[in-house]
Amino acid sequence: MRIGIVGCGNIAHTLCSTMVRLKDHMEVVAVAARDEERAKAFAAEFGVPRAYGSYGELYRDEEVDLVYVAVPHSHHKAVMLDALSNGKNVLCEKAFTVNAAEAREVFDLAREKGLFVAEAIWTRYMPSRTMIDSIIASGRIGRVTTISANLGYKISHKPRIAEPSLAGGALLDIGVYPLNFALMARDGVPIESMCGQCVKSDKGVDLRDMIQISFTDGSQAVIFADAETVSDRKGIIYGTEGRIDVYNVNNPEKIEIWSGDRNPVLLETIDIEEEINGYEYELLSVADCLEKGIKEDPHMSWNETLRVLSYCDALRELWGIKLAGEMEEPATTVQG
Repeated sequence: MRIGIVGCGNIAHTLCSTMVRLKDHMEVVAVAARDEERAKAFAAEFGVPRAYGSYGELYRDEEVDLVYVAVPHSHHKAVMLDALSNGKNVLCEKAFTVNAAEAREVFDLAREKGLFVAEAIWTRYMPSRTMIDSIIASGRIGRVTTISANLGYKISHKPRIAEPSLAGGALLDIGVYPLNFALMARDGVPIESMCGQCVKSDKGVDLRDMIQISFTDGSQAVIFADAETVSDRKGIIYGTEGRIDVYNVNNPEKIEIWSGDRNPVLLETIDIEEEINGYEYELLSVADCLEKGIKEDPHMSWNETLRVLSYCDALRELWGIKLAGEMEEPATTVQG
C-alpha cells in the first residue's frame, strides 16, 4: 500500500511515524501541504520521497494508492472528493465530514468510482473493541443496562476547536469517542431517543456536551465531552450481574471486570499493550481491505459513519450550531 499524506499537522506526524514502522505492509511515498516548505520539512523528517506544495499534485501522483486525509474537518469533504475524482482510495481522519449530507456525497462518489474510503476513528479498529464485545457476549456482566463514558482535554484554545469555520467544537473532535464507545457497547441495538445540552463559546461552538441516549432494548447511556477540562476518560458498562471498567475511552489502556455484588469484587484485569501506538490497527485493516478488493472496512462501515454523523447533526440542530459549509461565511484558510 503506497500512501500519500494530505496535511502536515500533529496527527499526520503520528500516523506517518506509525506507517514507517509498518514498512512490510505500506510505504509513504508522498506528502502535500499548502505550504511547500512545510511539506518538504515533513518529508525530510520521515524520509518521504516526494513533497508537494498543492494537494492536486499528490492526487495526480500515479504511485499513490491511498490518500490519508489529515486536515481539519471543514476541509475533509473537498479533499476526499478531489482524491476520489483522481482515482485514489481514501482513509480520512474523524470526524469524517462536518455532517451526514457531506458524507453521503463522498460515499456516492466512492461507489461510482469503485474505490475504497473509510473513517479513521482508531477505537473502532483496536483489539480492545473485540475484547469488550466478547465480555458482553459471554454474559459475565449479565444484561447491559447502563453505559457511562467521558472524555475531556484542555484544547478549547486550538483553532480546530475554537473556530466555527473549521467545524470546531467538542462534539466532532472529542465527543465522537464516548459516543462511539456507547454505540459499540450496544452494537446492533437501535437508538430510541437522544437528548443533550451543551455550553457554547462566545463564537458559538460547543465547549462542553452532556448527552443521554435510550436504546430500544431499554438500556441507556450518559456521555460527556469537555474541551476545557481534563477528565478521567473512563467508560463503564453496567450489567445486571457486574460491570466493565474501561480506562481511557480514547485509547483503552486497561479493562477491569467487576462482580455485581453490593460490595463489588474485582474479577479480572486485562492490561492492553499496543504493538506500536494503537494507530497500527486501522492502517493494517485498510491495507488488508485494499489487498482483498474490499471497498468498505467492516470495522467502520459507511452506514456506521453516517449513523454517527446523523446523531451529531441532530444534536447540533437541537443546540442551534452551524459549522463550516453550513454557515454563510467561507471556511477559514488553514495550513495543511
